Amino acid sequence: MQELLVSTSAEETKILLVENGKLVEKYEEKPEKEKIEGNIYLGIVKNVLPGMQSAFVDIGQEKNTFIHIRDMIPKASDETGNKNEKFSKYNIKDYLKQGMPILVQVRKDSTNIKGARISMHISLPGRFVVLMPSQNFITISQKIDKEEERERLKNIVKANLPEEYGAIIRTSAIGKNDAEIINDINKIVSKYKEIEEKFNEEKQNKNLKPQLIFRSESILERMLTDLIDRGLNRICVDDEKIYGEIFNRLKEENKKIELMARKDIIKMYDLENQLEQLKNRKIWLKCGGFISIDKTEALTAIDVNSGKYTGKQDLEHTTFTVNKEATIEIAKQLRLRDIGGIIIIDYIDMQEKENEEKIIELLKENLKKDRSKTQIVGFSKLNLLEMTRKHMWSSD
Repeated sequence: MQELLVSTSAEETKILLVENGKLVEKYEEKPEKEKIEGNIYLGIVKNVLPGMQSAFVDIGQEKNTFIHIRDMIPKASDETGNKNEKFSKYNIKDYLKQGMPILVQVRKDSTNIKGARISMHISLPGRFVVLMPSQNFITISQKIDKEEERERLKNIVKANLPEEYGAIIRTSAIGKNDAEIINDINKIVSKYKEIEEKFNEEKQNKNLKPQLIFRSESILERMLTDLIDRGLNRICVDDEKIYGEIFNRLKEENKKIELMARKDIIKMYDLENQLEQLKNRKIWLKCGGFISIDKTEALTAIDVNSGKYTGKQDLEHTTFTVNKEATIEIAKQLRLRDIGGIIIIDYIDMQEKENEEKIIELLKENLKKDRSKTQIVGFSKLNLLEMTRKHMWSSD
């Protein structure tokens, strides 16, 4: 059973996704800390830096934001984007001039040190499709693995997507009929046209200034968008206003999901204890081994240790047993703690290449439960497994 629990206090709102009584995702919204990731702004170029192929843009926030040439030029591939592009053949001055108004979307929130990261590649999520204006390709979620369904969905979107728009077909589109998908496309295309129209109007203003054009969904709104078509059974809330908003949303989407008001949400399923465990750096495995998770500004390092486990067979079997159990736990923790960016996993060294391949396959299988985008690069020459994950909602 899949449940979405929303617990509200004066300090924060906790949004918890629970499956059969076990916490699988946890997010927090704090009133004093506004999130701007996903917002779309009219920005004004402040400084162009040809040597760095980048620029600083004022979007009306405390700090100017940063944009790189890769986030301006059209994406070269639906699989790798602009990762393999040679940026030296472009000149940022051909794209941006000081004082120029541009339509941008925040990709990464600001930190204490850096301003936000922005892009001119706009994306707007719908229930079944993510719209990408000015892109010319359609890509499909890797979690849709049946070729027949992939082809069916691609044909529907291709036939109904206006020219000069690209799209990502979401996992939630599986099994949906033509009318549902077409309706979703029309809704988000209409939404983007309103954004574009507002931007063009404001550009003509003599007193041109940076401003918010479109506010992205809150984490709760985003969770509802993602989950109402993916087996969500019940929603529990302890706030009257949020209850009303969710009630109206379910009615509008014609979704029959149980909505319940309850005051002691955090006491359900021993959630207090489950939340407390998320503060631990070290996570013990059933076999007696453990993993430790350390976040840095550049990456997250996860170390696998045999701990108390000594095994009953040879060293390779013992090592592989711990690494397997650690892999399942790592996939769970990445989702539970919403760890994003570069992730390095230091497994216990395995001598057999076949066992390394089995670990990669096991990790891939367990990451299928994760709604976020992940990419496994593989084992490096130093026997470190490299991967990336896009965080769902940063709480940093």
